[in-house]
Parts: sequence; C-alpha cells; structure tokens
Amino acid sequence: MGRRFLPRSRRIPENPAFTHFLTPMTRLPYARYWPMPPSALLISSIGGRNVGDEYFGAAEGVLFADLDVMAVGAVVKEVSNDFDRYWASESSYPVDCVLPPAKPDLIEQVASAVADDPAAAAYMEAIRNSALIHKLVQGHLEQEWVVTRMVSDTPAKGLGQASKEEHLTHELNEIIGEPEAEVELVSPYFVPTAAGVDAFVALANRGVDIKVFTNSLEATDVPIVHAGYAKWRKPLLKAGITLYETRLLSPGAERDRRTGILGSSGSSLHAKTFSVDHSSIFIGSFNFDPRSARLNTELGFIIDSPTLAKQIDVMFANGIPENAYEVRLSEKGDLYWLENRDGQLVRHDTEPGTRFWQRAIVTVLSWLPIDWLL
Repeated sequence: MGRRFLPRSRRIPENPAFTHFLTPMTRLPYARYWPMPPSALLISSIGGRNVGDEYFGAAEGVLFADLDVMAVGAVVKEVSNDFDRYWASESSYPVDCVLPPAKPDLIEQVASAVADDPAAAAYMEAIRNSALIHKLVQGHLEQEWVVTRMVSDTPAKGLGQASKEEHLTHELNEIIGEPEAEVELVSPYFVPTAAGVDAFVALANRGVDIKVFTNSLEATDVPIVHAGYAKWRKPLLKAGITLYETRLLSPGAERDRRTGILGSSGSSLHAKTFSVDHSSIFIGSFNFDPRSARLNTELGFIIDSPTLAKQIDVMFANGIPENAYEVRLSEKGDLYWLENRDGQLVRHDTEPGTRFWQRAIVTVLSWLPIDWLL
C-alpha cells in the first residue's frame, strides 16, 4: 500500500513550457522528501537523498554526492508523526488512484533481470562488505547523544495555504537565530535572490564569516538554477563571502568511490547542510532557493553538536578547497576560478569545463524574472 503527495495549486503554471524550451525543468514543482520512513519508531534517516541508482553510487555517468544523518531517540517519534501528517493530508492520494496497476509478469521480469545483473550483484557485495553496515549490524556504530529537533513544512504549504509560522524557514530562524561568527553552507541549488543577497551581505558586514559550497555550471543537473545563482556571485564576493563550486575531473579519470559531500570524480553535489557558529548544524532536504522556501515541502534536523559542526569546519578548511573551484573577483571586477591541481593553483577566466553556448544560455536565463520558480 502506498500514497503519493500531489498538492494542486494555482501559484505556478500547470505546464511550465516557457522554461522547458530553454532547459529541462527536472525539478518537480512540489516534493515531499522522505529519505527513509521511520521503522517501528526506532530509527530514522534524514537528508536530501532521492531514491534512485545515481543517489546510491549504483549508476554509470554522473552520480550525486549526498549527506544523511541517522537518528534514534525521541526525535524519531517526531518524524513518524510528520509522516502520518502527510499520509493523512488532503493532498495525499492512494497510488492506485494516480498510477496504473503494474503487470505481474512485468514485475517478475524486472525482478529476474535484477537478480541476474552482475552490476546489482557487485553492488550488494559492496554493501555486505561495508564497514558502516558491519558496525550497524554488530551494534558498534559510534553515536553522539545531542539535542536534535525536527523542522518541517506543513502539508498545506503545497496548496498555498500555510501561514508564515508554518514554514520550515520560520522554524529555522526561531531555533537558530542570528549567526554571530560563522556560517558554512552546502546547497546544490543555491539561488539567494536579491533579498537573500542583502541578508548575506548584512551578516558579512557585521563580521560574520560566510562560506558557500554549491554546484558549478559543469556539475549541475539543472542549468536554469545555476542562472539564478550566477548573477549574484559578484555582490556576494564583494562583501567578502567565500564561494566554492563543485569540480568535475576529466571524463577519462578513474572514478573514486569515496562517500561524503565531495563525492567522486563524476559527482554532482546534492547534499544540503549548514553549520552556524561552530555549535549547531542543519541536515535535511532544504535548498537555499525560492522553490524550497515557497513551493516544496521540506524537512530536516537541527542538531546541537559542536562535534558535527567541527567536521563541516574541517571540510571547508581542507577537503573543499582541495577538490573544488574557488570563485574570486579580479581587480577589474571580473570573475575567475582557482583550481588546485596536483598541488598547483590553476586559474580559469571563464567557467571551467563549459562551452560558450552553455554560458550564453545561462546568461540569457539570468535576465528572465523566474527566480521564484528556481
């Protein structure tokens, strides 16, 4: 038995063809992300990971580097209650009302194909040999007991009927408050908008150190979203905000099966997290873009953990600078990108790994008044 969350609203066009003619709109108008439903009220996994081969390192080509957190304790009940809230909402429909029934013989064919697939066998073998799985089964997985709060949008948001207080963004602000010293942000789809840029610049002017890690044009799976970010890079950099962008290695490079936010040589960033003042972090499905703030229904954990915040600090101090592009402004006010290649800094004066027509399309898209859709 299953249900599908399908809110209907007049806030966006039924057929966004006016953006499709320029670039594929691969991000759904509404979404409810449940990386792992609570199981018997004992354990829950929260993050921004979608259910698909490319999100679990099981596909060829570009993979998505993601981040999840596993939780036990009282917060699991909160996740379960939120799941029930969406399950029972007026926007949730039985699957058989919106999808045709699957043919039994087709199900058997798919199951048989998977059972005989060498790639599937190799993946299951990798899972069985995973150190994480071994520790989990043996009960030796390291845990940190900390205060954790779930934040979530109300189902009514999908219908445009949620009050400001029912938005996840309001809960985030109420719990975390104003940063005092540092913000380190990871968001694959980073569209700050004019209001967001003003807020970031105001924080930077107050002495808050801000670092952002997002997808580059060569790494993003949604170029139109990059257009909503690219036009704001200069004012952010002028305010002293540090910007990093995902770097892809050459197509012929051997794929590195590392896990974590940085992913592998063929990865597109998909993790959503940020830390504030070395003391608390957010992990969930929320992107820093208008779509997450106004359209999608999102959820996540706010975790009071200097230990986890320190891990993000270390990532921004070492891993990201070594494996990503740093975007900078020249004395003339032009953008350029620094790449750490074999210990040497390489400068790029145009967006690395892209062609003229890609940059031209992004420039044209950035002129359109569509930030609210991104």
